[in-house]
Amino acid sequence: MPIKFRHHDGLRLFVEIAQYPSFSDAAAALNMTKGAISYQIKTLEDDLRLTLFQRSSRGVTLTESGSQLLAIGQRHFHSIERALIALKGMSTQSLTVGVSTYFAARWLSPLLMSFLETHSDIQLRIQPMIKLFDLERQGIDIAIRWGNGDWTDAEITPFMPMPAFPVGNRAAAEAVRTQGIEQAFASFTLLRDHDDSNAWSDWFDATNLPRQTRRDTLIIPDPNVRVQAVIDGQGVALMDDLSQSEISEEKLFRLSDQDLSTYGYFLAVPRSKSPSAALDAFVDWIRLQQ
Repeated sequence: MPIKFRHHDGLRLFVEIAQYPSFSDAAAALNMTKGAISYQIKTLEDDLRLTLFQRSSRGVTLTESGSQLLAIGQRHFHSIERALIALKGMSTQSLTVGVSTYFAARWLSPLLMSFLETHSDIQLRIQPMIKLFDLERQGIDIAIRWGNGDWTDAEITPFMPMPAFPVGNRAAAEAVRTQGIEQAFASFTLLRDHDDSNAWSDWFDATNLPRQTRRDTLIIPDPNVRVQAVIDGQGVALMDDLSQSEISEEKLFRLSDQDLSTYGYFLAVPRSKSPSAALDAFVDWIRLQQ
């Protein structure tokens, strides 16, 4: 007897939720409550008689059944989208690139004309993003992410190594000089890019400084806002060489020689994304710009 699957909307929601490390992050991005997210997933699990997520205090991870269903769902919805594009006669020679405004303004923007001059047949769209997750839902063909490459929601390839190091304003630099790095950092507010970031933990481990459970953290996803917050004395942040202008002008000060050498920028392509000439052309071009 064929299975009568009644929760196609739930499957679509599941595919979107699975891109996030926690139901809280998914709820914020999808403009839903965490309770509504949990209810929808529980309803889908009950209907399928499968456990799709492993819940823990740190968030959620997909079970083996969840991973398999995610792959099936992504292929299913991608096939529908491709069929609709074909029916509408839309051109496939277009590409949407997701980047932070920080990276776009400080590195990518000055180079774009060279791509357009050599690929005039490709319509390029730069999509500013603060949280570089949920690429498929936002229509992103490829994103450029900063971090250590430890993501599971997309195909990740290294692009441009750029170690992260702690920066502060003049007062923070003076505190490190007079108090010593351990005492000074015990008093600093740590600015983070998102609530599940391990960057500060990785840095404390690299410096052999004691890692403490901190409540005095401030989450600022936009790197440009984070830079300004450091200048304004709101805390210290892990930044990279793209903030060199502020360092040269002594608006920011490097607080330690220790950096996160494995961090940098990575290319992220949604797992459901089919190969295309436009995507290949952009990847080949951007790798030549380093």
